[in-house]
Amino acid sequence: MTRRTLAEWLEYQQRVHPRAMDFTLERIRTVLGRLGALTPRAPVITVGGTNGKGSVTALLEAVLLAAGRRVGLYTSPHLERYTERIRLDGREIGEAALVALFERIEAARGDLTLTYFEYATAAALLAFAGEPLDCLLLEVGLGGRLDAVNVVDADVAVVVSVSLDHTDYLGATLEDIGREKAGIFRAGRPAIFGSLSMPASIAAEAGRVGARLERLGADFDAERGAGGFTFRRGRTCRAGLPAPALAGSAQYANAATALAALDAGGWLPATAAVAAGLAAVRLPGRYQRVAGPVEWVFDVAHNPGSAAVLADTMNERRVPGRTIVVAGLLGDKDAAAVGQELKRALGARDLVCTVTLEGERGRLAADLAAIWEPILGRPIATAASVGDGCAFAAHSTEPGDRVVVFGSFHSVAPALEWHRLYSAARSRS
Repeated sequence: MTRRTLAEWLEYQQRVHPRAMDFTLERIRTVLGRLGALTPRAPVITVGGTNGKGSVTALLEAVLLAAGRRVGLYTSPHLERYTERIRLDGREIGEAALVALFERIEAARGDLTLTYFEYATAAALLAFAGEPLDCLLLEVGLGGRLDAVNVVDADVAVVVSVSLDHTDYLGATLEDIGREKAGIFRAGRPAIFGSLSMPASIAAEAGRVGARLERLGADFDAERGAGGFTFRRGRTCRAGLPAPALAGSAQYANAATALAALDAGGWLPATAAVAAGLAAVRLPGRYQRVAGPVEWVFDVAHNPGSAAVLADTMNERRVPGRTIVVAGLLGDKDAAAVGQELKRALGARDLVCTVTLEGERGRLAADLAAIWEPILGRPIATAASVGDGCAFAAHSTEPGDRVVVFGSFHSVAPALEWHRLYSAARSRS
């Protein structure tokens, strides 16, 4: 039989199960049990939350790697390459290795069907089962209670934040969403909450299952100082830490959350390793800056909470000239609330261009512009594609300006590719 390529596997996986989203842990639990990969041999930190979980997971990985620990990381969605989802000791899994894992999963599943996300989660856990690792970092895809990663019992569970998103699946209120996200908590084990504002349902679920809840600002914190911060949690104090290499003031809270998770599990490294990890951390697509006469910024802010963080960071990092925004949101996102956050970061001379995102969940540029024009109080340009929007921005700038491309992963990924080709062409001219 001809072996499928990775691209063929991914296309196939979208057809196996009748529904793209079908939340239950039974299918993946059965398949992983057949593969002998249901119970990890290394401690597990599971990271959930509406926003910030990618940053916290990246910070955890960077600090552990700086301390010489062997780390398995599973994250989603990917930005440019599917192999970004699974990392072993800081390196992406290879395509051939991933294909081999999918073949093993396919042989084990029998007459069970798996969703696209369940295949990915099973592949990550199967990959980790074959490596002598010191820690596993699992990022929740959506929700928590019925997300596929929750098939594994977390030694430390983290919920970074709770805000309104995916309300069709998780519930219409913050309390509903918090309850779903707290589904990763386990009895007798630390549960870390990484924001100052916490729904009551988080504490209620922690109490119901018997998890040991700790909150940012109450049980641990980052005290900012000149050029860095001090981390405090109970008797633990790590002073003189550098600012996280990820942009924006929100990253201090994310760093404190990551360090609290490590400390709660008994894995917090020495100060030097913590400092090295904070300085080395990278996370593409989160206020990712490309310097030049015109600065380009790429950010996957796609809901009101992440748009608020983006607006704050844009205000913290002003530029001499104008800001040209290129944005594309999926149709199920609260565009009006995102627009209200964007408004806080725009000056009178700044420009906005919306772009069309294709597909079942897509949104037309004109529809997004119609929502934003009365909110932002300015005419909005539209573009038929992300590339066309980036071209509009490039042609509208002069030295000292900034371009901010944000929204769905389906906006930022093609924008990064467009900018690489654009920069290469300019360097040859």
